Order: sequence, then C-alpha cells, then structure tokens
Amino acid sequence: MALNRYYSSTKYESRSKVLSLGVKCVFISHQQRDNHAAKKIADYLIGAGIDVYFDAYDGDLRIHHQSNDAKAVTDSIRKGINNSSHMLVLVSPNTLYSTWVPFEIGYGYDKTDLFVLCLEGIPKGGLPEYVRSATIIRDIWDINKFISNTLDREIEPLFESKKIFSHSNDNNPLSTVMDSLINESY
Repeated sequence: MALNRYYSSTKYESRSKVLSLGVKCVFISHQQRDNHAAKKIADYLIGAGIDVYFDAYDGDLRIHHQSNDAKAVTDSIRKGINNSSHMLVLVSPNTLYSTWVPFEIGYGYDKTDLFVLCLEGIPKGGLPEYVRSATIIRDIWDINKFISNTLDREIEPLFESKKIFSHSNDNNPLSTVMDSLINESY
C-alpha cells in the first residue's frame, strides 16, 4: 500500500539509496495557496499505489514553519527530496509568488526526475521559465500516463482496478483541480 513517505520509519539521506531499493516516491512541490489541489493530487497518487512526500502531512515541517526556523524547514525539505525518486511541481498563478518552489526545484533538479503539473486553466505559454525544461503534465490524461509509467504498469488494468480514473469520468477526484484533456489527439 502506498503512503506518505514522511510517515515511513525508513528515511534515506541520499537518492542513491532510494534508487538502489527501487523506491518510487513523488515529492509534491507547490505554493501553500494551492494546498487543497496539492492534497487532491497527493491522495490520487497514493490511491494509485505511489508513495508521496507531501509537506502538509509532515508535522515536523509544520512546527518548523510556525517557529520560523528556516534551517529546520530547509532540512525537512531536503530530507523529503532525498527520499524521493520524482518531483512533481504544481504550477498555478500562485507559483510565481512562491519562495520555496524555486528552492525545491533547484535542490531536487539533479536528484529526482522532474515533472511539472499544470493546475486547471494554466495556458500553454503560462509556465515560468525555470520549469519549462521539465516534462509537462498538462491534464488528467497526462497524470494517468505519468502514474502508469512510474509504476511500470499498463494503463488499462489501472483503470479496471480503479487505481486511476479516466479524464472523462465525472467522479475523477482531480476534475476540480486539473484540466480533463488538453489535446484531443491523444
């Protein structure tokens, strides 16, 4: 069963250990104003069978933020990235005002496989320059392909087992935070 990596008793200090053990964990990078959308995406990935590191579930990080302990916040973020194989950067208009997202990308750039997820309504040219070199996840179809590729499983059995939901399914939990399908030619 997938989990939030923060709750795991096993913590890794380097990506090489994560990779050598075959751990697949996605670090969710987002601006705090997008916390609701980030939680939906984190929960969707967990439901699909992928471990995540999501800061809202990290009680230590919350305490460090409240006590304005910048070094402890930075250390918590670094540990989360070190325990991750992938980084998913959520982009919305709020991202432009984030002080932590650029740090997370910079720290994780060479340590994780970097992906950028566009939240609902982000126009094609609306991405900040510092994320344009990453693989872009523009819609629900794309995140389902990301999950399929990350798990190294065919997409149809994931639909059949209800691990993921079609972009056209009205009950898809991501339909309120992501576009359904940008490019109908898929």
